[in-house]
Amino acid sequence: MSSISWRFGLCSLALAGVLGAGCSSSSSATPAGGPVAIAVTAKGFEPKTIKAQVGKPLTLVVTRKVERTCATEIVIKDFGIDKPLPLGQAVTVELTPTKPGPIRFACAMDMIAGEIAVQ
Repeated sequence: MSSISWRFGLCSLALAGVLGAGCSSSSSATPAGGPVAIAVTAKGFEPKTIKAQVGKPLTLVVTRKVERTCATEIVIKDFGIDKPLPLGQAVTVELTPTKPGPIRFACAMDMIAGEIAVQ
């Protein structure tokens, strides 16, 4: 094998690894004892679904990454939470689910939303 073919093969393999790394995104997150990061992007809250357990404290760290969005605050009506989301600043939201089922979180206008799936 010539050195050019070898280098081409190595570069192709590296490029495939880099491109493939971005393809494993998920629309849900399960906390592993630590905080769950949520980004507000042009697509809304990401991830849209977070898994949680009854009686276990849940910490969300929400960061608004886009200027033009309705989601300039996060509202969780079931817990009386309404927090502003300043652009580029991480905002911590803490709650402890008390019963199984969905807990909705949304922007103040209730147009952009996500869910905490409590088991």
